Amino acid sequence: MGARLARMFRNFNLENRALREISKEKPSAAPWHATEAPPSAVSSEARESVKKKNESLLEHLRSVYVESTDPTAATEVSENVAVDKGVERRPLAVSFPGYTFDLPELTDVPKGKLTIAEALKALGSHQHQPRTWTAEKIAQDYSLDLKDTKSVVEFFIPFKVEVIPPKTRTAKQIKAS
Repeated sequence: MGARLARMFRNFNLENRALREISKEKPSAAPWHATEAPPSAVSSEARESVKKKNESLLEHLRSVYVESTDPTAATEVSENVAVDKGVERRPLAVSFPGYTFDLPELTDVPKGKLTIAEALKALGSHQHQPRTWTAEKIAQDYSLDLKDTKSVVEFFIPFKVEVIPPKTRTAKQIKAS
């Protein structure tokens, strides 16, 4: 009953209200900005200035020299430069087995950096055995800064999976397939 009453009030005098709204005076458009010269005169002057040769601009253009290189060659050069700069590297401690998604196989890592596998291994070891795997030991093993290692150990925690056994034997259990 309530919906019927609400519909009656909503549709009351609907045609008259719609007609009143349609018959209102429409707002007028904003006025155009005044221009100083007609477009035909401006365009003829512009055409003449475009057709003229400006010798000073041509001399500047001739003095510009652009050298372009292949992007793949540039990355190979940058890799060689990074190795030549004397960045100390350490051998890779941990790696994920299996498919590498067409990425090059890593054999060493710059000192002060970790791979994802090494970070997960270090954080997991610290989580399971915090007395033996302290921040100092992790920093020493992976050649990291001690301050950064303490921050990582404090604020980053790897996922912890816990399997809660059912309280009774009659409860439904997931069976291995």
